[in-house]
Amino acid sequence: MYFSGDPSNRKRVDLGGRSSKERDRQKLLEQTRLERNRRLWLRQQNSAAIKIQKCFRGRKEVEAERSRVRDKFFLTFGQSCEDVSRQCFGPDSDFLRQLLFFFNPKHVADVSALVETCRLLQEFVQDNGNVVGLFAGTDYSCKRGLVDYRVKHLVYACIRVLYENRYWFKDQPCLASEKSNTSANVLLKAIILLIDQSFPWACNTISYLLRRNIFSLFREIILTGKENFQGSIGIVSSLERVLAHIISHVGMGTCCCPDIDPCWSFSSQIFTFPFLWRLFPHLKEIFATPGLSQHYVHQMALCVKDHTNVLPADISSDFPGYACLLGNLLEAAGVAFTQPGSFDWAVDFATVATFLLQAIPPIQASNQGNNDSRMGEDEMLGGDDLTDIELNRDLEQQISSAIDPRFLLQLTNVLLGGFSPARGSPDDKEVAAVGAACAFLHVTFNILPLERIMTVLAYRTELVPVLWNFMKRCHENQKWSSLSEQSAYLPADAPGWLLPLAVFCPVYKHMLMIVDNEEFYEQEKPLSLVDIRCLIVILRQALWQILWLNSVTTPNFSKSEDGASAMKRHPIEFLQHRVCVVASELLSQLQDWNNRREFTPPSDFHADGVNDVFISQAMTENTRANDILKQAPFLVPFTSRAKIFNSQLAVLKEGNSSHGIFTRNRFKIRRDHILEDAFNQLNALAEEDLRGVIRITFVNEFGVEEAGIDGGGIFKDFMENITRAAFDVQYGLFKETADHLLYPNPGSGLTHEQHLQFFHFLGTVLAKAMFEGILVDIPFATFFLSKLKLKYNYLNDLPSLDPELYRHLIFLKHYEGDISELELYFVILNNEYGEQTEEELLPGGKNIRVTNENVITFIHLVANHRLNFQIRQQSSHFLRGFQQLIQKVWIDMFNEHEFQLLISGSVDGFDVDDLRAHTNYTGGYHQDHYVIEMFWEVVQNLSLANQRKFLKFVTGCSRGPLLGFKYLEPLFCIQRAAGSASEEALRLPTSATCMNLLKLPPYRSKQQMEQKLLYAINADAGFDLS
Repeated sequence: MYFSGDPSNRKRVDLGGRSSKERDRQKLLEQTRLERNRRLWLRQQNSAAIKIQKCFRGRKEVEAERSRVRDKFFLTFGQSCEDVSRQCFGPDSDFLRQLLFFFNPKHVADVSALVETCRLLQEFVQDNGNVVGLFAGTDYSCKRGLVDYRVKHLVYACIRVLYENRYWFKDQPCLASEKSNTSANVLLKAIILLIDQSFPWACNTISYLLRRNIFSLFREIILTGKENFQGSIGIVSSLERVLAHIISHVGMGTCCCPDIDPCWSFSSQIFTFPFLWRLFPHLKEIFATPGLSQHYVHQMALCVKDHTNVLPADISSDFPGYACLLGNLLEAAGVAFTQPGSFDWAVDFATVATFLLQAIPPIQASNQGNNDSRMGEDEMLGGDDLTDIELNRDLEQQISSAIDPRFLLQLTNVLLGGFSPARGSPDDKEVAAVGAACAFLHVTFNILPLERIMTVLAYRTELVPVLWNFMKRCHENQKWSSLSEQSAYLPADAPGWLLPLAVFCPVYKHMLMIVDNEEFYEQEKPLSLVDIRCLIVILRQALWQILWLNSVTTPNFSKSEDGASAMKRHPIEFLQHRVCVVASELLSQLQDWNNRREFTPPSDFHADGVNDVFISQAMTENTRANDILKQAPFLVPFTSRAKIFNSQLAVLKEGNSSHGIFTRNRFKIRRDHILEDAFNQLNALAEEDLRGVIRITFVNEFGVEEAGIDGGGIFKDFMENITRAAFDVQYGLFKETADHLLYPNPGSGLTHEQHLQFFHFLGTVLAKAMFEGILVDIPFATFFLSKLKLKYNYLNDLPSLDPELYRHLIFLKHYEGDISELELYFVILNNEYGEQTEEELLPGGKNIRVTNENVITFIHLVANHRLNFQIRQQSSHFLRGFQQLIQKVWIDMFNEHEFQLLISGSVDGFDVDDLRAHTNYTGGYHQDHYVIEMFWEVVQNLSLANQRKFLKFVTGCSRGPLLGFKYLEPLFCIQRAAGSASEEALRLPTSATCMNLLKLPPYRSKQQMEQKLLYAINADAGFDLS
């Protein structure tokens, strides 16, 4: 058979492997299924249509019946109920049965009938007073079901009328019941009458109303007439009385009303109304009663974590429901705190307020120019959508004003005041109190301005000793887990010490700002030195666990988002971050106290897990070890940090030398004009040139260049001489404390026109010395070094600057009389070079008298003025020059005491044995040579002053390397001086400081060697001697 071109006869092949019969069977089954579904859908449609028709016919019949009953009602009792008597309210009368059956709150005639019914009810009750008898006759127990049914539906009908006609009534519900007889007030009076707690149906009626979500109806009624509400003390509106009756009944112990959905509760619907107590001041007094407030606040505590799903829609964007709820709750707290038995209430209140306060955006300080930065707290950067939410100014003021000193005193006293110092593990009650108080205060610290909160907590409450006693017992008994298990704020697996430390550290740190040395060291207040040593251990272990042992790295919130937003999004991670910050700050401050007068070994501040692996990681950026070095450097021993600092400088010097290996800056400096010449020539150098090699040629007083080629030694000598000249108090740029420590002269501008440029230059000179590893003998005051670290100084730094002023301030601090009688004002007198000027410590300070209430603020401001404000310009310019070569992040690794060691080295001289162990010999000398043996004996026996002169003679610096002579570059070398035997006895020792080289003749005796060596090191002949 041949192909004909017709494809119709071609056999079709199913590549699926199925026959056509199988395909037909599947198609048939699918068609059958579709038909069955279509028949089912038709039956459902018919059934639904029948139900709809049935419902419609039933409703139609009911409406028709209601219309017939309505006509019969008005025919029987009159259009205005003029034919109604007392008996009509009885159980056997059809009056209430018919009225409640046909009543429609949107029907004008029905509303009029209900209003008249309520008016008649009040008249009959006023005549007789027997309300139960009016509704039930002689036997209430037999008619209980019928009477309760009629009463609760009558009350609900009155509320429905107020709700459905709220736009017509408008302000009627807010008018005082004694002064108004409007329809709305008649209905409200009837409600008040019928839900009186003395009636047997009260509980049943209110339970029914709650199930019908009447608080949501009242909320709409209030919203409609809110502009006309004029709440005032002594005048109670009818609506306020209704709300008071309902909420007071629910809070009673005899109430058996079932719990309702929190979404429709009083707390959600009414308590979230803005400024509720302004509208209903009487309701505030009712709510604040002990049992009632505790009932509602406890209900809030059970659902506050999920408040976004419980609260109604916000009235407006600047009146969020959670903020309105918080404002109203805080205002009521002041009254509730004064009630007996308020401890349980306070625990629930703190829990509720914590979650609500955490949800609001930060509240700004009323005076932005105040001393916020002086608190030493870290500032978070904004950048999150939470900051776009702005609260209404009045609402923000309501919240911030409520958390005032009196409120904080009440809260801490109620929660923590009842616990006396005890031993053993804390009980559940104490754990609950501490957990609630700390959670609330932690959130408060990050929402409200700190300046007024910290002072109250530090100086007017027992928060610090109570928290410390709790923390100490938890630490000793290993009971930290009990706090995380019971706290509503912490997850069960979180460390229990997070919350107490987040609150204790900033408050205790703030307290230390104004604690004087006698209180801290002698009186051991507020904590004993033994307790402080234990606290150091707790803080050190907590920091090490968070920063190093935790497997999850804590986000850097300070760079990503503001504190309030971070706290809302990542509460536990943010809490860990805050503990890191405040614990580091407190440990740093305690280390400063330990440097002033040692009460614990410095090693107590070092973490146990710091080893060579950690140090190697710390030298690399963006590692956890490097982050620890930045956040908590005291955890790492000082010698290790000094090595890291030197390695960072070495890397920078290597990079700079590779770019300009042939670039050299050579300057001629007159010895008798060293400061002026250096200022004019070095001050013009760019930052890159400052990092490079600088060579100096000295010109003596005769205008002749001194002998010697600068291989580094002359530059070292130049650095020591210029620093000696510039920091001399006779020059006028610096002054000296009683302890001979240097700090910027506040009146430097009176003696030098370019004083700020000189401070910038001197900052650069000091940085260049540190950059080159040259130690300079300049003892700076601790408070000045703090300014170079951008830290604030406090009262305990004042004795080194002005001991007399310090004694006067301490006298004021402990003065037991009326300070206002001393006639002190918020002003201070400055006296520079005989010129007195008066300066206000606060705006309008000359009119603000110092009193017992503000004396702590006065002391703080005086100390701040002397230690921070007066030298701010000089310190700022000095720091700018310093940062041209030394980055601030490098200096932040060290405290002020350690910073001084970086600048000047140890004041204890140098270790001769260490120098001998790291000395090279040449020219025939060796370590066992008899001349070398004599030499080291002579050096060992020199006085400390002469040992320093010797070191300066051979190295150019009177102090040794910070980490020992192993790090002297190059190593110290002793070379035998060449010449005949007769010449050797006459020659003096010479040196090449650029090579750290001593040329020592082979003297015959120790006496001769000592005589020649002392002459050489005391000749002070510059480089002409060699």
